[in-house]
Amino acid sequence: QVRLVESGGGLVQTGGSLRLSCVASGSISGHRAVGWYRQAPGKQRELVAQIFSGDATNYADSVKGRFTISRDNTKNTVYLQMNSLKPEDTGVYLCNVARWLGYDYWGQGTQVTVSS
Repeated sequence: QVRLVESGGGLVQTGGSLRLSCVASGSISGHRAVGWYRQAPGKQRELVAQIFSGDATNYADSVKGRFTISRDNTKNTVYLQMNSLKPEDTGVYLCNVARWLGYDYWGQGTQVTVSS
């Protein structure tokens, strides 16, 4: 079992930036992917960004060009740099580790609120 702890969320104005961090209690390398999802009120959880074991990345169309996912395997940490934030980016951001076999690991989430 790997425990994931997110931080870095907060309240920001439209156009602002935030950097989210997700620290894992164990190694994040070797898994199929690590990434960020978000959950907005009344909406389904959606993928925001993920980085695969071979370092390829995948982004939701709505965040391309604004968000950047990265990881530091030496620190067991995944980051999400979010720039040019919009009100529609508001939600709880959850860290995810997708395993090759078995269930994924999830963090508890960090709230991001973008005011207009």
